[in-house]
Amino acid sequence: MTARRSITFAFAVLLVVCLLGQAATVHRLDQMRPEKTLEEVLYVPSAKVLQRLSLGYNGLLADIYWTRAVQYFGTRLSSRTKSTRYDLLYPLLDITTDLDRNLIPAYEFGASFLTQTPPLGAGQADNAVKLLKKGVAANPEQWRLYFDLGFVYYLNLKDYAAAADAFRQAGSMPGGNPNVLPMAAASAQLGGDPRVARALWQLTYDQASQDLVRKNAQAHVRSMDLDDAVPYLESKVAQFRAQHGRNPAGWMEMARAGVLPGVPKDPAGDFYRLTADGHVLVQHPDKFPFATRGIPDTE
Repeated sequence: MTARRSITFAFAVLLVVCLLGQAATVHRLDQMRPEKTLEEVLYVPSAKVLQRLSLGYNGLLADIYWTRAVQYFGTRLSSRTKSTRYDLLYPLLDITTDLDRNLIPAYEFGASFLTQTPPLGAGQADNAVKLLKKGVAANPEQWRLYFDLGFVYYLNLKDYAAAADAFRQAGSMPGGNPNVLPMAAASAQLGGDPRVARALWQLTYDQASQDLVRKNAQAHVRSMDLDDAVPYLESKVAQFRAQHGRNPAGWMEMARAGVLPGVPKDPAGDFYRLTADGHVLVQHPDKFPFATRGIPDTE
């Protein structure tokens, strides 16, 4: 081994040791001062500085920053308070993807974290677009990034023309997914139609390779189905009340009266609750985090 190689190897070993030591230190600081750790210890607002410090191990440092971005999001998500802020989320994702522009999960998951409505996410759709455009520029062969971009334009920014362009690119590019092309036409012609929104979530569920993305899409589909089902069932309760002058004692009474074919189940497969005053509620609200109907707290 030459002297130059020996020095390079020694510096590489030193870098790994320092990074491991930093991770252990950060863990300890997280326990003592969780609100200040990222700003004081990990957040260096310059990817160029980090690239010099990494001695060429940009991918390793990108993985560390990506892990910290996920931890940062998860810590704030677990608090579930209306005052939750995600100020460092986009900067962490931006640095992560500067260090490794081909880290596809950082673009996909990062955009999902950024677009969710607070407190379930950062509510930063504009930053999600910036992140995804950055991903598309660095990885133009990844049709999923175009699809995610169209998704944000359609559902979050209501820019249906931009959504149609992004979906068209995702469906027609070499190696793309032709199943996305109908979304392009629907976005252009039926902008804002909830049926298109549901179809987008369903397509996301069908096509996603990451379990977290699939679960998130499934929760949205279930929630949208619930929002459709509850008004229908409550209209049937109103029909029974009009016929009998009182609210039904339960679902079986409505079934015996011919108002419903049987006892209805919610989109997660559980039986609905029917309250004494005629409201329809789900048994497990946590299965429908994005629903606006049938949830006890919203009634």
